[in-house]
Amino acid sequence: MDFAFKRQDETKAIPSSTIKTVPLTCHGHSRPITHLTFSSQLGSSSSTPQYYMISACKDNNPMLRDGLTGDWIGTFIGHKGAVWSARLSEDATLAATGSADFSAKIWDTFTGETLATLQHAHIVRAVAFPPGQRPTLCATGGMEKKLRVWDLEHAVNSASDSQTAPECPSYEIGAGDHTAAIKSVIWTRDPNILLTACEDAKLRFYDLRTSTLIHTFALACAPTSCELNSTLSGSSSDDAGTITVAAGKDIYFLSPTAPFTLLKHLSLDRDVASVALNGPARKFVTGSPSDTWVHVWDYDQEAEVETGRGHHGPVWTVGWSPDGRVYATGSEDGTVKMWKYGEGGYGLWR
Repeated sequence: MDFAFKRQDETKAIPSSTIKTVPLTCHGHSRPITHLTFSSQLGSSSSTPQYYMISACKDNNPMLRDGLTGDWIGTFIGHKGAVWSARLSEDATLAATGSADFSAKIWDTFTGETLATLQHAHIVRAVAFPPGQRPTLCATGGMEKKLRVWDLEHAVNSASDSQTAPECPSYEIGAGDHTAAIKSVIWTRDPNILLTACEDAKLRFYDLRTSTLIHTFALACAPTSCELNSTLSGSSSDDAGTITVAAGKDIYFLSPTAPFTLLKHLSLDRDVASVALNGPARKFVTGSPSDTWVHVWDYDQEAEVETGRGHHGPVWTVGWSPDGRVYATGSEDGTVKMWKYGEGGYGLWR
């Protein structure tokens, strides 16, 4: 084990300006970034927020970073193919990664140890943890066209002297439902509800209590990103979040709770590779396969308000920090950049 800790278009209503704050650049990866996500904000007596970020890359080596500063914490070594998806548990004690080596892996984020290797018959494109501390389940999807839920309880809760990670049992949800590769799996904040985004241009919602499909939502074309982001301010009294989907030139915002309402649908004049929403601020960020810029939009005005320049390749993945003060972008150029949002100093931005 090796784990070391050490072209711009006119907007419709609001003129777009270039972001003046210099982003932090996180080096270390050697190939295109495919996915990045933040952990939840961790409880702390300190006034300084604490959260983490994980990035997946075609160099086979997902990386864990301090989510506030971008400082490298460690690299998870073990995959033998491109890593397509990476997520942290709510308490940031576990990481899950899905790879082209036909496996997903569960990692201990403190030691870098591989707790479990989840073998598949094809490329794993998506992984997801349920909400809660130290989860004992994980969902996966990919080129097998199967949504699978894995029981990690033995791997997560027991210390083993074995040199190989223990095998974990799994079961399939919605057998035969998916007619193409699963691009993303989202475990909503209701631990009973799972969502898949599939290349057959459909979102599917499943109830784990009955292992049944309870809702289908048709997209204009195959999705390029699907994430659970923060709740829109004023749209709900709870903290269920908002599902954000990019598909071709279309962006969808949906409620993750029954009846799974479509909140907004936008059609842009460029293809969108990735989208992430800051609900309380009512702003969202997009990356595009056709340019190297980061685009910040006003949700209500449906207009681009800022443009971030600094990447040297398409921006394939974007994500907001849990407090909404930072958003991160991952690019074809092999770098992750972190951008401060809002006025005043924050983190390393003084």
